[in-house]
Amino acid sequence: MITMTTQAVEQFRTLLAKHEKPSDTALRVGIKGGGCSGYSYVFDFEEKPPGKKDQTFEFEGMTLIIDKKSALFLAGTEIDYETSYMKEGFVFKNPQAKSTCGCGLSFGM
Repeated sequence: MITMTTQAVEQFRTLLAKHEKPSDTALRVGIKGGGCSGYSYVFDFEEKPPGKKDQTFEFEGMTLIIDKKSALFLAGTEIDYETSYMKEGFVFKNPQAKSTCGCGLSFGM
């Protein structure tokens, strides 16, 4: 299971409007090899229906899509959006990550 905070959902909706995407556009989240710590988080807009091997989650009327392989690495993750004096952006709180880099967008297992 993966979760998203209200702040993350609101920011995603802001990005949809900014990029003039339809309101039913989903967010696809996944991982790829690379980054400072071994794996990087990736996300993008998804306007087509999810595939048969995708997992979907609903948060406040927003759809999140994760491919089967990424779901194994993201189980238990919370996606948040934080704003501070030093940085602003999406934050992945992944309990499976053994290490993370300073930017927070890559992790090691």
